[in-house]
Amino acid sequence: IIKVSNQLRKISSLNAKTPNVSNNSKALNFPDYLLSCPETKITTLSNGLRVASEKWHGNTASIGVFIDAGSRYETEKNNGAAHFLEHMTFKGTNRRNQTEIEISVENIGAHLNAYTSREQTVYYAKVFKSNVNYAVDLLSDMLLNSKLDDRAVEKERDVIMREMKEVNKQKEELILDNLHEVAFQGTGLGWTILGPKKNILSLKSDDLRNYIKTHYTAPRMVVAGAGSIDHDYLCELSEKHFGHLPTFPPPGSIVDADPAKFSGSHKRVSVAQDETIQLALAFEGVSWASEFSFCMMLIQTMMGRWDRAHGRAAASPLCRDLSENELCNSFSMFNTFYKDTGLIGMYLVTQPETINKAVELSLKHILDLCNHVSEDELSRAKIQLKASMLMQLDSFSSICEDVGRHMLVYGRRITPAELFARIDGVSTMDVKNCANLYFNDEDYALSALGPLDDLASYDQIRNL
Repeated sequence: IIKVSNQLRKISSLNAKTPNVSNNSKALNFPDYLLSCPETKITTLSNGLRVASEKWHGNTASIGVFIDAGSRYETEKNNGAAHFLEHMTFKGTNRRNQTEIEISVENIGAHLNAYTSREQTVYYAKVFKSNVNYAVDLLSDMLLNSKLDDRAVEKERDVIMREMKEVNKQKEELILDNLHEVAFQGTGLGWTILGPKKNILSLKSDDLRNYIKTHYTAPRMVVAGAGSIDHDYLCELSEKHFGHLPTFPPPGSIVDADPAKFSGSHKRVSVAQDETIQLALAFEGVSWASEFSFCMMLIQTMMGRWDRAHGRAAASPLCRDLSENELCNSFSMFNTFYKDTGLIGMYLVTQPETINKAVELSLKHILDLCNHVSEDELSRAKIQLKASMLMQLDSFSSICEDVGRHMLVYGRRITPAELFARIDGVSTMDVKNCANLYFNDEDYALSALGPLDDLASYDQIRNL
């Protein structure tokens, strides 16, 4: 077991073509619930579109179209186009108007939804197994044949502006957007997903059509399925409905996202009338495929999360110290992966009089990882991380999303067995090396909102 774990730990990248760990499952002594997971079948169509699916028992299936495009791939001029397009795809196609889409989905008891992130756009449907054909047909029709009527675009501006107002009322959303703005200044990762107000009010139908032509090419799309679904049948449907997609964008199109550049900086929004301060502080993290990605997941788990509303009990030493000293209302460690970078840091809600002590104590625990990592704490974090990962795969929709996301970021599906093996392969020395590389004497990005008069300066926090 130790020998195999050491070999796994030395793998430099998840993109590397390594043997499926499940092949060594007997040596690693995996539990039955990991070994019983079905195979992820993958097929690449002639135009470059990938189809990936897992067949499970049951009477339902989840189908998703995962697109390697999000706000990061936009420009200052069209920032917000991906999210705007997400809204417009539900407004009708050349074959179905909005009402027909809504009624047909309700008539078969299906669920249809979509979301846009900084690096991905996803459209998905949950249906009975007898309606898989309809789901693929509808998703392709909405994605590729949306009418993008000028009047509908004008009407949707008000909807998105109301959504922006609601998002800005959610302090955590606002603070994390501000964090990205200062951490990745002047790059696509610094854009918001909704885009600025001026873009929402000025984007035209042609802007949305150009976005589709540029980014909705076959090699950047994955059709994923999970549940009661036959892989060959899904490939047949994908060929029928997506086989005409071009492999390349029009000549001269700006396709690739600009490289991420982390900036040590801060943005403080002073709101004197607020009773609490909400603060996010992050170091530059790692990419999905980094050799330290699992170390970062475990560091996030070791630091933990705590909320005063749930009582004083806290599992992690950091959360216990914050709780016992009454330094904050809540604390959480967050970890976000992107293609070529990431963010790892803490989110605090606290009182003005305790903000500096809370930040100092939190950073002390994080920086202590550079010199000391407890075997017991690491073991506890491994168990928690494994449980969290499995709990996130408790439905066909979750499995479908996992398959689609893995195909975009890794180029393959990482099985639960391999995930467990990679988690087990992380040692205390790996965590210390990771902490020294990314935390020790490194710049950070900070976003804060509230009564900030007493909050320490950037340099004061940097020198703690």
